[in-house]
Amino acid sequence: MNENQKSKLRLPVFLLIMFLAPSMVYFNFMKEKYMILYSLKFFTVSTLPFSMELLLDSINIGFSAVVMIISLSVFCFASSYMDNDEHFNRFIWILLAFVISMCLLLFSASVFFLLLGWDGLGITSFALIVYYQSGTSLVAGFHTLLINRLGDSLIIVSLFLFTLLGQFNYLFFSEASVSLLIVLFVAAMTKSAQYPFSSWLPAAMAAPTPVSALVHSSTLVTAGIFLMIRLSNGVGFFHYTSSLLMMAGSITCLLGGWAASYENDIKKIIALSTLSQLGVMVYCLGLNLPMLALFHLYTHALFKALLFLSAGSLLMSTYGVQDVRSMAGVGLKMPSSVVLFIVSSLCLVGAPFTSAFYSKHVILEKMFENGTNCLSVMVMLLATFMTAFYVTRTMKAMVSENSKMVFVSVVRDMKVYLPMYLLGLCAIISGKFFSSVDCSMVSCTFIPATLSNTLSLTTMFGILLSLLLAVTNKSYALSTLFFLAPVYVGSSKLIYPAVKNMSNLDHGWLEPKYLFNSSVNEVSIFLSKFFGMKNVQDKFNTYSTGLGLYQALITLVVVFTCFSVV
Repeated sequence: MNENQKSKLRLPVFLLIMFLAPSMVYFNFMKEKYMILYSLKFFTVSTLPFSMELLLDSINIGFSAVVMIISLSVFCFASSYMDNDEHFNRFIWILLAFVISMCLLLFSASVFFLLLGWDGLGITSFALIVYYQSGTSLVAGFHTLLINRLGDSLIIVSLFLFTLLGQFNYLFFSEASVSLLIVLFVAAMTKSAQYPFSSWLPAAMAAPTPVSALVHSSTLVTAGIFLMIRLSNGVGFFHYTSSLLMMAGSITCLLGGWAASYENDIKKIIALSTLSQLGVMVYCLGLNLPMLALFHLYTHALFKALLFLSAGSLLMSTYGVQDVRSMAGVGLKMPSSVVLFIVSSLCLVGAPFTSAFYSKHVILEKMFENGTNCLSVMVMLLATFMTAFYVTRTMKAMVSENSKMVFVSVVRDMKVYLPMYLLGLCAIISGKFFSSVDCSMVSCTFIPATLSNTLSLTTMFGILLSLLLAVTNKSYALSTLFFLAPVYVGSSKLIYPAVKNMSNLDHGWLEPKYLFNSSVNEVSIFLSKFFGMKNVQDKFNTYSTGLGLYQALITLVVVFTCFSVV
């Protein structure tokens, strides 16, 4: 192994150490059920402390261990996947900043610390999505950034509500802070790609495959889910808050599965499957079962990272071919990758003897036990059918014997297979492991056998129909998630007049000289057009030399007035 290869493996070794550190203390925190809160106070204004708080408990320590083991696998895989990239060091450091931002969000306990991780995820994800520097990746990056900035603006708005509440800690709320909870829930929905903010998730596929494995498993899309779980520890969900989450989760789950059934790009199919699983988690939160949602978050993160890495190994062998219709027969030449791909695909369905069976299947059974409305139950059953349909369709294309690939280069690098074997083991045993070590994640259900069999029959019917039908056509309405993508991508044209006027107003407040010149411009055009007067602007410009001094004087007067009032 040469020096270049050793240098690429330094960060995976560092992440291995960072995985072992929380793993050793996780069982102690979980067993004793205690938390440690660190607070750094900056200053106090009228008994309102402005502080940054850091929290250590079993939830964020366990999730950080999951993030570290996935990051370890992704970084090791990226050292081979991005081997020929001339800017590999820049890519890997941006990816590390992405992971650090997620860790900051995990351990935050105040809104100021939350903003560091929240904005860090948005900025670094934009840099990673536009990494290939093409027109498609640029549009996808700004699409993602636009929707994420909506959530950022809501977090900023929540600062005023936190001030009225008299605290900046978001772990403990009173029943009077309903409006603040709703604002934070909507902000979390933008980051977790819930309807109607779902269109950025398939667009983020323009990023390299290692980035997609991190974004869709344990970092960007799970930040909103984790924030909702954190908020649920402080106060239980109210009725209308639960209804909002159940409605958004069920629609998102159905929309993701339905769109994946008509998609042929393998990376977009996996992205839409993430959308469907995120809908299941939000629906579980609407059922007021945050620990069960956290359980499914753990299992989903592990098998979704495996799904992306196995798909990435297939892309490496087929020279970047992403159409599942053209990948028939590749499973005969790369059996290890395809077997791991099938294992992770079965986790999407919640098949027995997989990790998701312990979480997703229990969530669907709790749906019957909770006594929710019939409409939401029907939507989730239809979404379950769609999940079985597109998963079977994708697996059928992978294991088909009708080979359509002309050139297939079998990947033999152990830096590709070792991370996949590690995540494959986790995808099988993680469900049983977490349900055995943490009793708070275990939920017992008592429903009639008829309802339990309904879930199995719905899944079996989706599998059977997918084997009989061959969907090859692509639907534009579904590929854009019912025209959500054009609305967000073209929003700059819709709001351009307002932005233009606001920019003039902004320049007017901040730069009096600009306001003066723009006003003179309009007046001179009016006078020259209707009264025939010439050289009006040149005459007015002679009076604008002292505006810099006036601006300084006005600023001093405003500052002195504010201090006098205070």
